Amino acid sequence: MFGRKEKKNSLYYLLPGMTRSNREKRKFLFWCSVVVGILVSALAGAALYFVNQGPGL
Repeated sequence: MFGRKEKKNSLYYLLPGMTRSNREKRKFLFWCSVVVGILVSALAGAALYFVNQGPGL
């Protein structure tokens, strides 16, 4: 009742692009985009920090 349910091993796909390889590719792209987003936000934050330091570095 409570706990993890077993996944179905044999899934029925109605549409193209719903296969296991496509899901794995989308998961990989998702994590790549998360990492790139973190890096870009860190670079933007560092740029704003150094721009707002003003004279006297």
